[in-house]
Amino acid sequence: MRGTLAELEAVVAVAGHGGFRAAARELGISSSALSQQIAALETRLGIRLFNRTTRSVSLSAAGEQFLAEVTPALAAIRNAIDLADEHRAEPSGTLRINMAIGAARMVLEPYLLEYLDRYPQMNLEVVTEGALVDINAQGFDAGVRILEAVPSDMTAIPIGGTIRPAIVGSPAYFKGRSLPQVPADLMHHRCIKARMASGSIYRWEFGKRGQAFTLDVPGNLILDDSDLLHRAALRGVGIAYLNQWQVTDDIAAGRLIHVLEDWTPPYPGLCLYYPGRRHLPAKMRAFIDLIREINRRRA
Repeated sequence: MRGTLAELEAVVAVAGHGGFRAAARELGISSSALSQQIAALETRLGIRLFNRTTRSVSLSAAGEQFLAEVTPALAAIRNAIDLADEHRAEPSGTLRINMAIGAARMVLEPYLLEYLDRYPQMNLEVVTEGALVDINAQGFDAGVRILEAVPSDMTAIPIGGTIRPAIVGSPAYFKGRSLPQVPADLMHHRCIKARMASGSIYRWEFGKRGQAFTLDVPGNLILDDSDLLHRAALRGVGIAYLNQWQVTDDIAAGRLIHVLEDWTPPYPGLCLYYPGRRHLPAKMRAFIDLIREINRRRA
């Protein structure tokens, strides 16, 4: 009558996601294989764990009781595995990290690829999405976001240093136009606006002499990806608000002109964050140690 560990994990995943497709992605199997696991367990138990319709999947009353008993037991099993894993000479398994696409571009080469080079037995899965997700519920080991976006109940480890914005436009765009000297001058320019993952339009942030403010700049182009903003600025569409690391080479080569430098102070950069646990899996400890080592080398 006992289900396999994979079947029990399947129940938790489907319940957490409210459906098979997202749960299957988390578990790395097909939706049909996941459905077969659940059906096999239900057959052996002789009960229906989920109520299924063409539009939704929800726990039955028996399923809710089953989940309540299984969840802490699985947590104890995972903890035992993590403790045993600490005695391994080298970490192995899969490390799943959630982050925005811009963050992934910043940390891919200096941190993520270095991690794989150092620990060849590890698999690394990076899922990029703009919206902040519950990394526990979605089955991630950790997330990467700017410090102000890290949930307060998470442990955060800085990655790299501060981030500095860069307001840039191409020489073609500025030809025949005056360079903005203060943020208010932007109201007479064409700016490339950004839509955030929340759906709101980003208000450009400025600060000088201890005073901070935002500005709703004008513009007839709205994009939702920093790479697209960058490409549009290079094309001469207008002025863009980007991260300096993204445009350093373009500024040096004269492809973009950096304006209002003294109005865009740096802000706290990216952090790796994860649930506070007494015992961290070896794969997470190794990644954290690598981040701290690289940060010391860059300091």
